[in-house]
Amino acid sequence: MSSVEEIQQAIEQLPEADRARLEQWIVSRDDAWDKQMKGDLAAGKFDALLEEIREGIRQDRLEDGP
Repeated sequence: MSSVEEIQQAIEQLPEADRARLEQWIVSRDDAWDKQMKGDLAAGKFDALLEEIREGIRQDRLEDGP
């Protein structure tokens, strides 16, 4: 059994209040990651990558994913 499966089973056994607390914790971590990504974007950390993507679009080198 994988760690993820073990975690899923443990979560299913939690009382409702504890599951709600866990869900809120996960959401807060997602929010922090989103905030970091927005900050990195605003700071220009993705500028080179975005320009590479734009150039690929201009040269029709990009394809839709699967």
